[in-house]
Parts: sequence; structure tokens; C-alpha cells
Amino acid sequence: MFTAYTNLPNDARLWIYQSNREFTEKEVAYIAIKSEDFINQWTRHGDDLKGSFMIKYNHFLVLAVDETFNTVSGCSIDSSVRFIKELEKELNLDLMDKMNVTFRDNDRINSVKLFNFQQFVKENKVTPETIVFDNMVTTKAAFERYWEIPAKESWHKRFWCKNRRFNYMKNKLFTILFIGIAFSMSAQSVDPLRTKDVEAQNTWVDSIVKNMTLNQKIGQLFMVQAYSNLDQKHEDFIIEMIKKYDIGSLIFMQGTPEKQAELNNKYQAISKVPLMIGFDGEWGLDMRLKNTYKFPWNMTLGAIRNDSLIKKFGEHIGIHCKRLGIHMNFAPVVDINTNPENPIIGNRSFGENKENVTQKAIAFTQGMQSRGVLATAKHFPGHGDTSSDSHHTLPVVNFDMNRLYSTELYPYKKVFDAGITSVMTAHLSIPSIEPKESLPSSLSKNVVTNLLLEKLGFLGLVVTDGLNMKGASGYATSAEINLAAIQAGNDLLLIPQEIPATVKLIKKAIQLKSLTEERITFSVKKILRAKYWAGLHKYRPIIIENIQNDLNTIEDSLLHRELVKNSLTVIKDKSGDVPIRDLEKRKIAYVQLGDASGNYFINMLQNYTQVDVISSKNLEGIIKKLQPYNLVIIGFHKSNSNPWKSYKFSNKELVWLREIARAKEVVLDVFTSPYSLLQVKKIKNIEAIIVSYQNSKVAQELSAQLIFGAFGASGKLPVSIKNKFSEGQGLTTLELSRLGYTIPEAVHLSSKKLEKIDSLASIILEKKMAPGFQVLVAKNSKVVFTKSYGYHTDKKKELVKNKDIYDVASLTKILATLPLIMKAQEDKKISLESSLMEILPSFKGSNKDTLTVKEILSHFGRLKPWIPFYKKTQDSITGENLNQFYRSKKTPIFSVKVAEKMYLNKYYKDSIYTYIKNADQREVVEYKYSDLGYYMLKEVLETTYQKPLATLLDEEFYQYLGVNRTTYLPLLKFDTKEIIPTEKDTYYRNQLLHGNVHDMGAAMLGGVGAHAGLFANANDVAKIMQMYLQKGYYGGKRYLKSNTIDTFNKRYFSDKNVRRGVGFDKPQLNPEVKATCGCVSDESFGHSGFTGTYTWADPASGIIYVFLSNRVYPTMDNSELIDANMRTEIQQVIQDAIIH
Repeated sequence: MFTAYTNLPNDARLWIYQSNREFTEKEVAYIAIKSEDFINQWTRHGDDLKGSFMIKYNHFLVLAVDETFNTVSGCSIDSSVRFIKELEKELNLDLMDKMNVTFRDNDRINSVKLFNFQQFVKENKVTPETIVFDNMVTTKAAFERYWEIPAKESWHKRFWCKNRRFNYMKNKLFTILFIGIAFSMSAQSVDPLRTKDVEAQNTWVDSIVKNMTLNQKIGQLFMVQAYSNLDQKHEDFIIEMIKKYDIGSLIFMQGTPEKQAELNNKYQAISKVPLMIGFDGEWGLDMRLKNTYKFPWNMTLGAIRNDSLIKKFGEHIGIHCKRLGIHMNFAPVVDINTNPENPIIGNRSFGENKENVTQKAIAFTQGMQSRGVLATAKHFPGHGDTSSDSHHTLPVVNFDMNRLYSTELYPYKKVFDAGITSVMTAHLSIPSIEPKESLPSSLSKNVVTNLLLEKLGFLGLVVTDGLNMKGASGYATSAEINLAAIQAGNDLLLIPQEIPATVKLIKKAIQLKSLTEERITFSVKKILRAKYWAGLHKYRPIIIENIQNDLNTIEDSLLHRELVKNSLTVIKDKSGDVPIRDLEKRKIAYVQLGDASGNYFINMLQNYTQVDVISSKNLEGIIKKLQPYNLVIIGFHKSNSNPWKSYKFSNKELVWLREIARAKEVVLDVFTSPYSLLQVKKIKNIEAIIVSYQNSKVAQELSAQLIFGAFGASGKLPVSIKNKFSEGQGLTTLELSRLGYTIPEAVHLSSKKLEKIDSLASIILEKKMAPGFQVLVAKNSKVVFTKSYGYHTDKKKELVKNKDIYDVASLTKILATLPLIMKAQEDKKISLESSLMEILPSFKGSNKDTLTVKEILSHFGRLKPWIPFYKKTQDSITGENLNQFYRSKKTPIFSVKVAEKMYLNKYYKDSIYTYIKNADQREVVEYKYSDLGYYMLKEVLETTYQKPLATLLDEEFYQYLGVNRTTYLPLLKFDTKEIIPTEKDTYYRNQLLHGNVHDMGAAMLGGVGAHAGLFANANDVAKIMQMYLQKGYYGGKRYLKSNTIDTFNKRYFSDKNVRRGVGFDKPQLNPEVKATCGCVSDESFGHSGFTGTYTWADPASGIIYVFLSNRVYPTMDNSELIDANMRTEIQQVIQDAIIH
């Protein structure tokens, strides 16, 4: 977008191109037209740039951009360079020769080569008063004030120094670095240390430098190693370094954030010039500090397709650094890891693809630097294809320049243009650049000055890798190494040793003229500019209060989960096993390999269906134990403590993997480097392979969710696995609409507010409202709170676990019976309008024969609330169970198990239905909750489908849903340790009810009632409720039609003050009734149970709430939980936790 030059603000950015000759009048007109056309189409990633141009003295073309409108990018600068090159070609001009110097000779503009200008100085043909053109200026304001000035006020003044021969070479370096014309395509196009208030920056820097002694300048070159976990002796040493040697920077190492902040404030207070604080935090402050956040390693991040997540990652690192007073973070690693055997880079690299590495590095840099923290590209010129560790030796990079330019150096050129502020030089031997093979690249002028500064034109801060590393320290004495690093072109010495000796040696070098003070000043100014960039001109002490929480935020956890979720990579799925469908056909085993724990993984897998852990001391034993299973999930778990840990299979593990894969269908999940797969020779026998990259809790849990389809895979391999799997390979998998598991804020719930559930839980336990209970909260199909409280009983021996199952009492109505009624309606077996005599002919002629299914399920059928059938089998005086009805042992006649050692005559069931049939109806037509209708519906369902209720339910719903911890008659499936005792029955069964149903009527039906009898844990209840919320769809399967759910989740008798839907309970119509908290929508539905259970789902908020307890322990007289409305109090807490 073209605008007049006069319209540009004073801080508009500009580039000056000087010609080797004067433009003709025709050329001026042509350049003007072409320039305006170019500016009109000049963009930044598709967004217009607002710019202008000016032609000065028919010798200079000035391009300018208003960066308050849109900032330029590396790509937009590249396009301007192409435009200039086109002008050069079309007009036979030279506009980009960095070795031209232009000056005024009276009214004439002269352009000569730098060498010729040097000669003119010697011959006094030009003087310090000669007007020159300082093309270093970069803003409109600077252009108008400082561009056309006497040589004595410009960088040209260096040519009048005494030692002209030395300064000629120095000025050649400075000219190449700073001349303000456009660089070639391979050079950095931006000055990354330049701030928007550049004049204020320069003033601050100059004000400090002009008052510095030589010793103080030398001190600025040092970044000394500091610890926050060492003793007073170390602290005194750092103080001495600051006071006596004026060191300018510290790099903090191991310790704690609180102590580091305390020491930082102390050290800053005694330093004359604010200290720049450096840190090595590639994956976060956890790389050095305890109790700080640990994000994934770069290899994991390299698998992510969405680079905006990497930018967010950089932002979070920047926020943490800023909070702790860190100004310079030595990240990102931009090494391209093309060597699987690399012992030090590996997981620290974004991968082997130079484009992917580059884009990730740029995104990270942009994120972190947006928070005011200097980013550092390392390890220049490339440590990715080495087989040794520069911490211990000097690795050799034995490639020619073509390879280095095309691969190792590729990311550097791009990140320079993206504005990275600093580069770390590595300790490597690179014969193709530095002939002296024993000279580390960090100390090589060929590498640092000739390659990095001149050829690549880097303008930012150059810092060495740690000078205590063997890759450097073995070369010479520490002082000699430090001097050599400065002479090579580095600005900042990282972890230098022998500071006093170094100061002496640098001063001696200045005396011997092998180094100049001007050279020292040059680096000092860059360091100070970096300090200004990082905000040290406005230094403030660190506030220590709340620092721990600030460095471990919910936002960090949310980002961590997104990073891991987007990295998980499915590289093979031959049989379509990922995600696992058809749970009814699967018998799944889990086998763990590796030397680290996979507990989080298996625990999450078991949230979805039954997954059995199989282990054995030998291969024969494991193969035998796996015989009943048709799918084996193998988790390969290696240490997640740091990225250098071994990722390899043992020989034994490789044999086990091979043999299990021969015998069974296998899903292999690798929780370590993808390079581990290089060892696996027989890939073809493994049906599916997932790379999860790290063995963190988050990675284990999310990978398990991926396997069952809570979300789909989107990651891609950041490295190749020989010819088996190529870099960039990654299958996308389906999302099956199963429950996922995350943290509350991921679905806009406040974890802080949900903590109030713990407070209410304490009240429940203290007041003995229940000995223990489970609470689950889900929102938007994500479980975000699942917790067990208390004990199985008041004896406090067994803690309640999430997998433990409770007698859910009347929740049975909506978890078991209702879905079957819905299915029967869809199958046209039953209609809501069907009368009882139509679906149960035996009731024809009774006082209930015209009752409809809708009325029964809405509790509007004038039925009695309940009938104590068991009392008909007891002595009316003593209350003892009569022998004519019961036996202590099972016989063909007494075959209905009521409780332990208690069997009912099987014909008594007929008596129950007779009692119901003959029972009087209530006279008032009104809402009255009753179980009796469900006895009749059980008979209807079993008769209609000719199957027992439990079998029908399992075949139609449960085996597909994966609700393997929901069942009738739990003693047939579970150990008693997993079943919560219900009540000490002293009125009928006279025993502790532990696995036998509490409801007396359901017990007399053999434990399987349509109104009661189900046992479940909270997780399984949530699955069924989620199926309802998803309108009958779950796990990739449709169970019920959407309109069926709507039909049943509706009040049909609200005009009669009936709050119930069809089977579902609904929010109260009478505010005095506490069916819910009164805070949920009218669309919501659920149910409660006598034993102290409750579940509710709200389509409006997407929230599911489950509360399971045994409040009837020790006896059902314990009604405090209900009286205090604690279940709905918790529901209110959940509703209040919604973040709007």
C-alpha cells in the first residue's frame, strides 16, 4: 500500500540502496514507477505493508515502511531484495555492493570502493569534515538527522585512527556488519537488538559506556555460573566477581526458584550495571530448577503440525523467565538431528527435517521474545549430526560447505531473518571451515567472524557455549580460551573460568595490539543493547511472593496437554485397531516393557473397558497367559527424567515383542524416542504402532485416550526410522465420541472453585453422613474431576478407590431399564401410549390395566410408592423369616439368592406380581414416586425379548459401551474388596449386605430388578449419561435415535405439577423440593438413589455429575446426607465453577 513519504511516522523503518553511479533522468522516472508498483503489492504473509520510497541525489533509492500499520517479516524483506536485484539487472546498476562508500565532493556525489576511500584518507583527499552518507540509519527520523553528516560523526571516522592497517581490517568487518544497505539473500536482514525507541536505547548504552573503565568493559563480557543450591562460600564468590571484576551477566544453574529470586535481587543490588541473567531452559525452568514446570522436549514438539502451539510454548517459557528475572534463555535448539546415535542432541532437536526444525524454532523464538526474553539459536553451526558429546570431548563435523549450507546452516539463515536476538557458538571441529582441527569452532575466527558475522551477516549477540565444557577447555588454559573466544568474534563468554587471569590476558593483548579496546567496546555495546532490549534499563527486583504458583499455572497445564495431544503419532494401523472399536469383540491384555512405570497408562486404559495386566518372569509364561486374549497392548516405557536417558530396548524385550507379535494382534505404544524402533526388525507382525515420545503422566494418559478414540491422532514423525517409516509420516485417526479425561479449565470450569467439593466432603465424613463416596464431574464429554473419599465402612480399613463399585439403588431405573424401554419403543415392541393390559395381558381386568407406559414412567399412575413384600414372608409377631419361604442352602425349589446363605422359594415371584396386581390404587390422581411400575416393566421386557433383563442389557448396551464395572450380581464378577458394603441389615437378611442388593424387593427377584439391583462405579455411570447427552451415540456406535432421547426427556404432566420426564427425574417445579440445586437448566435430567446415589446431566451446560455413596451404612436410618441436601450442594458448587 503506497503512501507519500511525508505521511510516514518518524519511526518508520527504512533501507538505503546506494548506486555505483548516478541515475539518468529516464532511470529516475522508471525507478519511481517500479518502486510505487512494488510497494502497492508488498505484503507480509498476505497482509498489506504501508510504505513509500524516495530517490535522493539521483544516487540513492530509499524504501520505507510504516511498522505501526504492519511489521515486515523475513519473507517481505526477501521480496524487496528480489525487487532491487531486478532493478540492478534491468538498468545495469549495482545497488547492493557493500564495499562502496559514497561521499560529497563539493556539489558532486562520489561513489568509490572502500579500498579507494581508504587511499583518499591516506592522501588527505577526504578529511574528517568531508560529508558522507551513513547508510547505517534505519528510521526516518535518523535518516533525516544523521544520514548526511561529516565523516567525523559517522562510522567513517575509524579510517583516521593511528593504526590504519589494523583498522582497515576492522573497518572491513564493521562495514560488512553494519552498513545500512540491504544484505544479500543469505545475510540477516534485521537488527534483532534494535528496539522501537532506538534513540533512547543508544542514549542509554552510550551513557554507560562513556563512563566505563577498561576493566569494567572487560567484566561485561563474562556470564558467570551461579547456583541457588550451594553454600555461602559460593555466594561470596559471586559477590566478589560482581564487586571486584564487574562481571556483566550470570547464568543460574541448579536450585529452587525462591532461592534464585532471592539471590538475583541480592546480586543485582550490588552491581553497578544491571546484570543480564541467563538460563538454560529448553523445555522450561525444570531443566535446572526444582518445583518448576516441565514442558515436552523438542522431539515431541517436532511431531506437532500446528506451529501456533509452539509459539504459545515459547510464550509460556518467556513468561516464566520474565517472572524469575531471567533475560536470556539459551533456546531454541536448532540443530537438525540426522544422527540417531547423537548422544547429546537427540530429543532436544525438533527433528531431522530442516524446514520443520526451522519453522518450530521461529515459532518458539517469536513466542518467547514477544515476552521480552532474548532467544538463543544453538549450537552454531550445527551439532545435530555428531556421535560424541561436546561436554566431554570435541566432536567432529566432517561435511563440506555445500552440505553445511544446505542442511546445518539452513535454520540459522531463517531464524536470523525472523529476528532471533542471539546465537550460541558450539565446540566442534569442522575441518571444511577451520583447517586447524583441534581448534573448537567457538574459538575459530573462520567460524564466528567469517561465517556467522560476515557471510551470514548476523547482527545479534554472539555467545559461546559453556567454556567449562571439555570440547573447549581441553584446547588451552582457561584464560587463553576466553581471549581466543573474543578474538574469534564472540561477544559474551558463557561460564568462563579463571576470570582474574582472563582480565590480565585481555589487557595484555590490547597492549600487544592483538586486540583493541575498540573491539571490546563493540561487544560491550551489543551486550548493553541486549540488556536494554530485555528491559534492564528499567530494572525492578523480583517479587518473591507467590512465585511458586506463578511458575506452575493452570495455563501451563492446559498448554502441556495440548502439546502432547497434538504430538501423538500413529505410524502404523494395519488392521484398523486404533481407535479400538467393537469392545464386545475384544478381550484386551496389557504387557509392559521397559524399565519405567506405565501405571498412568494402564489406569487410563482401564477407564474405557476391561484391560488385564499380564506379566510373567519368562516368555513361555507370558505367551501362555495371553492365550485367552485377542488384542495385546504393549507399552514400552523408558525414563522421562531427562532427554539423554537411554531409549533402547533390551535384547530380552526385543525377543518378547517379536514373539508376542507372532502370536497375538499387537498395538505397540512407544513412550520414548522414536529412534527406539530402529531396533525392531520384525515390524510387519505388529498391527499398530503409536509413538508417544515421552513417559510423562500426561503422555501416558492422553495416549490411552487416543487408543480408545476420545480424540484423533494428528502427530507426524519428526525423524525417519530407516526405510521403515519416513519423516513426516503420521496417520490421522477417528474420534469416537467417548469420554476424555482432562483438567477443569480445559472445559471452562474452575479447579479452584471445584476444590470446595473437598470441603463438603470433609463435612460428610466428619458428620458420618456416609463412610465414603465417589464424585465425578464431566463437561463437554471430558471428565475433569473424579475422586473417591473416605472408607468402605466406619472401620476405616479400606479406602474407597475410583474403581470400587456401589449399589446404585434407583439409578438402576435410568441406567438399565430406561435404555431398554427406549429400544423397545424404537423396535415398536412398546409404545409410551401402550396400556398395561396391552403389554402385560395378565393385568387385564385389574385396576391398573389402563395405565400407560408414559404414566408409569412419569410416576403419575396412582400406584402405591412401594410394597414391603419381604414382610409377607416373616412372622408377623417375631419378624423372623419363615422356613416355608427360605433355606440356608440352594435347592431346586429354593433357588433365588436373596443374600448369603439365604435362598427364597422360586415361586414367590408370582406372589409379588399378584400383590402388585391386586394392590389398591391411590385415590388422588397426582404425582407419587413408585417402584411398582418397574416390577411390571421388567416382566414386559423379559417376556417381549425372551431374555433375562441382565442379559438383554449386556447384549444391547453394556458390552459395547465398555461399562465393565457396571453389573447386577457383582459377586459373580468382582472380588469383595472392590465392592462397597451397603448396610448392616437387622430387619430382613440379618447380615452385612456386601455385594447383595440392598433393595428388599430386588433381592427377592434374585438381585435383578428393573428398579434396583445395579452396582457401578462413577466412571461407568458417566459413560451412560454421556450416551444420553450425545442423543444416543457413544464410542462410534448409535444406540438410540436422537428423537427417542428427546421424547423421554420431556415432561408430559407438568400441568399436573409432575416434574418427572419419562423415566428421568427433572428439575423441581416446586422450589421447596430439592430434586436438584435449582441451578440447572430445564433440559437437564437425572435420578437419585436410596443408598445415597445421584447423577445428573445438563444438555445446556454439557455437565454430568455423579455422586455414589453408601449413606445407608451402618443402617438406612442414617438420613443426614439427604436431610442436609449434600448431593445437590455439590451440584451447586459444580455449577458455580463454570467460567463464563
